[in-house]
Amino acid sequence: MSQSIYDLPGRFWRGNLHTHSNLSDGALDPAEVCRRYKAEGYDFLALTDHFVGEYGYPIADTKPFRDEDFTTILGAELHSGAMENGELWHILAVGLPEDFAPSHSPSFHPVEGQETGPELAKRAWDAGAYVAIAHPEWGGMTFADADSIKHAHAVEIYNHTCGVECDRAHGHYMLDQLLTAGRRLDLCATDDAHFSEPDSFGGWVMVKAEENTPKALLAALKAGQYYSSTGPELKGVTWEDDRVVVQSTAVKAVMVQGKGSRSACVYGAGMTRTEVPLDKLKNSPFMRVTIVDAAGNRAWSNPVYR
Repeated sequence: MSQSIYDLPGRFWRGNLHTHSNLSDGALDPAEVCRRYKAEGYDFLALTDHFVGEYGYPIADTKPFRDEDFTTILGAELHSGAMENGELWHILAVGLPEDFAPSHSPSFHPVEGQETGPELAKRAWDAGAYVAIAHPEWGGMTFADADSIKHAHAVEIYNHTCGVECDRAHGHYMLDQLLTAGRRLDLCATDDAHFSEPDSFGGWVMVKAEENTPKALLAALKAGQYYSSTGPELKGVTWEDDRVVVQSTAVKAVMVQGKGSRSACVYGAGMTRTEVPLDKLKNSPFMRVTIVDAAGNRAWSNPVYR
């Protein structure tokens, strides 16, 4: 198993990877979006407006809103080609260059002659971005759709706007199906905030890095050196041969998920150090941790592999 992120130098920085402004279909201008996230105690933000022609293919210039306490990573939500259900691809790309070439995506409807979703994801990956498969439940994505994206770092396990808007927030099932098929992918929780409904400050990542800079954060994201949360904190995850030891803020459940139905869980009240036996996951090629607090909020580790 890989080195624990808790043994790495640096500290954890809180950030949102998926956000919109009035450069596309958000309600607020980029300056106000950045101000609100900073005011809420976030250390960084990726403003990821919809990269389609009707908005002028925006990659929001958020560099002016960086300071010694808050930084930004440039990015966009990319669209091109159709999934199996005929709907347009949504691909999250964080860390794009400002001159990333537009796709032929005039609107939110697929058209002839476009790049496919997998082609666009590869181009973003090759340009240096952290790439995530966005809100698979919301878009009705099939396993074949998701598995076709060979250049992705993660699956959105939680998308706050999709939960608020239509109760389709999750990516657990898609992630675990991909892991079962042998893919090695991380996960991320995001807001996808538009500020036209109560869809902000609900899902985030905690990235372990030595500096709160775009370069350091992006490198840590690509390396999987982070966890995701909607509330509780994961303070330590130590994998041993027969158990995992999880340190956290107070929680009522600590779960380990693996291949198929393989899982284990310990329940309690106000648990802050929890040992979960792994005998039920002996033959699972991957494992990941979920913690649940008394309010039902969750945090997730990235998967580890045998």
